[in-house]
Amino acid sequence: MSAVKNDASSSAAPIPPFDVARWRRDFPALEQRVHGHPLVYLDNAATTQKPQAVIDAVVRYYREDCSNVHRGVHQLSQRSTLAFEAARERVRAFLGAHHTEEVIFVRGATEGINLVARSFLGPRLQEGDEVLVTAMEHHANIVPWQLVCEEKGAQLAVIPMNDRGEISLDEAEALISPRTKLVAAVHVSNALGTINPVKGLVDAAHQRGIPVLLDGAQAAPHLELDVAALDCEFYVFSGHKVFGPTGIGVLYGKRELLEAMPPYQGGGDMIRSVSFEKTEFNVPPHRFEAGTPNIAGTIGLAAALDYLSGIGLGAVAAYESELLHYATEQLLGVPGVRLIGTAKEKASVASFVIEGVHAHDVGTILDQQGIAVRVGHHCAQPVMDRFGVTSTVRASVSFYNTHDEIDALIGGLEEVLEIFRP
Repeated sequence: MSAVKNDASSSAAPIPPFDVARWRRDFPALEQRVHGHPLVYLDNAATTQKPQAVIDAVVRYYREDCSNVHRGVHQLSQRSTLAFEAARERVRAFLGAHHTEEVIFVRGATEGINLVARSFLGPRLQEGDEVLVTAMEHHANIVPWQLVCEEKGAQLAVIPMNDRGEISLDEAEALISPRTKLVAAVHVSNALGTINPVKGLVDAAHQRGIPVLLDGAQAAPHLELDVAALDCEFYVFSGHKVFGPTGIGVLYGKRELLEAMPPYQGGGDMIRSVSFEKTEFNVPPHRFEAGTPNIAGTIGLAAALDYLSGIGLGAVAAYESELLHYATEQLLGVPGVRLIGTAKEKASVASFVIEGVHAHDVGTILDQQGIAVRVGHHCAQPVMDRFGVTSTVRASVSFYNTHDEIDALIGGLEEVLEIFRP
């Protein structure tokens, strides 16, 4: 993100302050009280709250247009199909992809990665080959590759990270070899908040002719995306992390690769013709969308992307960056707090431990004050091992969070210290 010049000589109009109160009003869940306290929701890396526009879109589908897609000639089916395919175009624009055929609807980022592991990598992988991942991956970007590697006699290679939670492009390039058949990397770490240098990683892999999958589950809610500019072969994200419904996600894949990939699952809508002797498969994306899809979830996802784009991801990123900086400074002032993940480029996540206090005890005490954080290994056990901890407390912010909520978190941590250090 480029800096904004704002001095007397600049002719540009001043950027208005981010009106967080205006956006908070769109989220009914934020108005509730928990254990008698106003809800302070700081678990956005796990899932985000939903704006009324998304809730309305899902309810409208079930109330007015509930019907299957691609199969019916009646009016309800036609409306559902139009809305479903309009959502595909909405996702294409959000990602900056060239073609709607490159957008596949899946249950979430996890299923998207599994689809690539089975349909793309599996047929290409041989004994002795490698899949290159980073040391900060979510389990969803480790286990699918392990499964296919075990079947083929291949193995994982791991790009290490430093004590700040950053990877080095030089080290990544050194690990790319003739045995490497895929590089799979997280765009933004769910456990650390690190923003990885994914464009440099893609370029380094492409110099050796190696395809790249990027896990964008944590990036999509916070950063402007352009998969065409990144030039990655695959990109995945989950709807529920971008203020949409659960059970819906997206796999982007370059069209020429999808056209060459066999189906991931079999069933209705992914075929052109079926006989007992032979089945002819449909073209992408339908080839990879067997059965009745999550129609309501897809429509809700489109509404969420419309909502997020209406705010502007540039404005969202700027506000969240400042809020995360404030949270980091305040946490460093709490006695005994150690931040886990201090990369120069971060988004959303402040992960920490308190000396002598188990993370689950911290989370339980905060919950009694209405403060929702995540505790545990965050489906990133190798990250915990790297930093010598079993679990962390993770406070993850979104654009609807406020400085007052960060202050509430700090107050809650002070109460934790009063209990454990009387």
